[in-house]
Amino acid sequence: MFPEYRSLITSLKGHDVHFDRLFKKHNELDDKINLMTSANGFDETLIEQLKKEKLLLKDEIFAYLQQKA
Repeated sequence: MFPEYRSLITSLKGHDVHFDRLFKKHNELDDKINLMTSANGFDETLIEQLKKEKLLLKDEIFAYLQQKA
């Protein structure tokens, strides 16, 4: 995610509590979505909701990175 900010992401991880929270939540949602889509009988509505939440987090992470750059 955001290869152009790779070094900034590395420096923020573990040193910026807000960024850590955003990044961790994004990864947790990604893992949850992947797990749910691999299961039989998954709830497509819930998955779509989680994908929207993940996209909002990604936008927030991007804006935060732009601010810190």
